[in-house]
Amino acid sequence: MTDDSPSSPYSRPVSPETSAGHAVAGKKLRSRHVMMITLGGIIGASLFVGSGNVIRSVGPAAILSYLLGGLLVFLAMRMLGEMAAARPTIGSFMEYARVGLGDWAAYLVGWLYWYFWVGVLAYEAVLGGETLHEWFAFLPSWAWSLLLILIFIGTNAISVRTFGEVEFWLASIKVIAIVVFLGAGLLFALGLWPNASFSVPNLWEHGGFAPNGIGVALTGVALVIFSYFGTEIAVMAAAESEDPAKGIRQATSTVIWRILLFFVGAVLIITMVIPWNELPEPVNVAAAPFTQVFSLLGLPGAAVVMQLVIFTAVISVLNSGLYSASRMFAALADQGFAPRFVAKRSRNGVPLWALVASTSGAVVATIVNFAAPASGVFDFIMNSAGLVALFVYVFIALTQMRLRQKMTPEEVAGLKLRMWLHPWLNILLIVAIAAVFVVMLTTEAGRTQVWTSLIATGVLIAVWPLVRRNLRKRRAAADAGVPSA
Repeated sequence: MTDDSPSSPYSRPVSPETSAGHAVAGKKLRSRHVMMITLGGIIGASLFVGSGNVIRSVGPAAILSYLLGGLLVFLAMRMLGEMAAARPTIGSFMEYARVGLGDWAAYLVGWLYWYFWVGVLAYEAVLGGETLHEWFAFLPSWAWSLLLILIFIGTNAISVRTFGEVEFWLASIKVIAIVVFLGAGLLFALGLWPNASFSVPNLWEHGGFAPNGIGVALTGVALVIFSYFGTEIAVMAAAESEDPAKGIRQATSTVIWRILLFFVGAVLIITMVIPWNELPEPVNVAAAPFTQVFSLLGLPGAAVVMQLVIFTAVISVLNSGLYSASRMFAALADQGFAPRFVAKRSRNGVPLWALVASTSGAVVATIVNFAAPASGVFDFIMNSAGLVALFVYVFIALTQMRLRQKMTPEEVAGLKLRMWLHPWLNILLIVAIAAVFVVMLTTEAGRTQVWTSLIATGVLIAVWPLVRRNLRKRRAAADAGVPSA
């Protein structure tokens, strides 16, 4: 039985408006675009710079932190892949949550996800503006930030193919930088690089593999799991590709080796090359662990090269973040969870209003950060999106469980991509995420993220009755054949 069987939960998982196929023929993403978005989508400043903080806190056992965090993300992606391969949709997990759990779940997870990207776009715009100001001081940082936002509104507004082409080259730079780092770093650690000595024992010397205890390595999962957030963009992009099913299988099936190679592999190289307790605090690009390793390799201009690579990562996130936020916002509008005009598409299938609206929060946050940095608005936006990754993974696990429960054995056998050990791995993922939540409450920074995130979630819950009432009116009008405004 195919997944389009009338009795299958996938026979009507998404509305026609949010199903794959909005992109105009000839303007869809090609396989190489999806492949590179899949490869480079999760490589950002959190790896290039932020990994230094994790290693300084955990020691070489940070390898375990990244491995365990990556395992949780891999399970969530596999669950999402099962649903997406059965019916690709631009709204992704929001659409499946609507069918599996109800309107309330789709509304909540969709808005939280969009809100998360508003914060990320603001952060990346600020960081990119400050970097450009250091290089070209004739414009203030805020002007550079706004200029970057305008540039990437443009790349996204032309067509999804243009977004894919820009992201292909930006992701290529990141992937090449990582591959060079891994290859040269391994040779250095093995003593096969000029003027290098065998340094693999750095993994267990200087206090041992877990100098602060294995427990700290487990708590480190709470720090690293957010570094992986963004893997779902590849699934959303695949829905607008020339071969959605192939792209989705590729994105979800290869995520584990991408995590092992890029994240776990990079941390392994860093901890072998440099003693963990000698890593400087990564307050800037020059002190980033990647820069430190490149400097030991004797490569000229290591700090400048890494600054260029990290800037590439920043603008890559701006590009892909605008894509992801605009598609989710348009999907929310398609379902009646956001104003209808937000769903309008251009001739090339780009949701222009959603694209512009998604940058409004970033623009406001950027201006507030420069005009009134002491107001706390920027910090609240960043912190209040802190739990979104955990929320999304829980909703994915619950939704996949629910949709699978509605299927017959024949329908399960016909799935193009299947989650293993259902539902036990779903339960494991939910329990593990609950543990990460508890761990976050043990630190001051974690508690700030938890409480501000709960405030933002509380606001959405308070507004839900109004949205639900409007949704019922809209559907009643549609059933009666009356066009809604």
